[in-house]
Amino acid sequence: MMRFTTFSVDGRFYYGAVTDEGMIALNDRFPQWPTLRDVIEAGGLGELTKEAEGALITHKAFQFEMVMPNARRILCVGVNFPDRNAEYKDGSEQPKYMSLFPRFASGFTGHNQPLIRPPESHQLDYEGEVAIVIGKRGRRISQEAAYDHIAALTICNEGTIRDWVRHAKFNVTQGKNWDKSGAIGPWLVPFTDASQLDDARIVTRVNGEVRQDDKLRRMMHPIRREIEYISTFMTLEAGDIIVTGTPTGSGARLDPPQYLKPGDIVEVEVNGIGTLRNMIEDEQL
Repeated sequence: MMRFTTFSVDGRFYYGAVTDEGMIALNDRFPQWPTLRDVIEAGGLGELTKEAEGALITHKAFQFEMVMPNARRILCVGVNFPDRNAEYKDGSEQPKYMSLFPRFASGFTGHNQPLIRPPESHQLDYEGEVAIVIGKRGRRISQEAAYDHIAALTICNEGTIRDWVRHAKFNVTQGKNWDKSGAIGPWLVPFTDASQLDDARIVTRVNGEVRQDDKLRRMMHPIRREIEYISTFMTLEAGDIIVTGTPTGSGARLDPPQYLKPGDIVEVEVNGIGTLRNMIEDEQL
């Protein structure tokens, strides 16, 4: 399985292929594509794959970064598993239309990096999800054609400051965009087969304890429908990221609620993609 990511060494950013022994930096070999987002926009993952095959390791010491730190648009689908809808205990039926909200790249960090708990609230929560990266521009995309528009898959811990999503009558934006409150990574896996999504399972662990465990096939609004619906009102562009929804079991819904605290370790595992791991730290003022 080929894997690509953004990483840094001594403050300099690179992108390249991930191996068990280290990184193969590829950005200097493709000066026309300064970032991984440029690779996606140009449909260049295949060329990266060819270049990485048999190439030598360039870095054994490195830091993972958010896979596409210059992502222009990140759109998230909320309350997308049947048990999640029941968690709200409001008696509502399965919603006809999906809930959507934007997140910004500044709200995410990379694999093995800390999620930051701010002093304004200690209600930092986890949400394990699959994220898709759009590879081909499209408007009013049919469900049948939806998967043709996906370039790659990755994992998201869509960290949320719970009390800040309830500051007003109609909003979640505040609670969803605290700096480095979530993570996307560890890498991109090129999307080549429908089974990568149709057979995917999300498992989220906090300090080794399973908190979330569900399969994408149980989504109320499947990924094909997400792409169809979103592309109805906006043109999806190559490099856009859609975070597709989290299963039941977030800390806010436990009794009593269990929010993340410094020292906790959160792992989000998706078969066929990998495991995104982050620790929790308080913001240093």
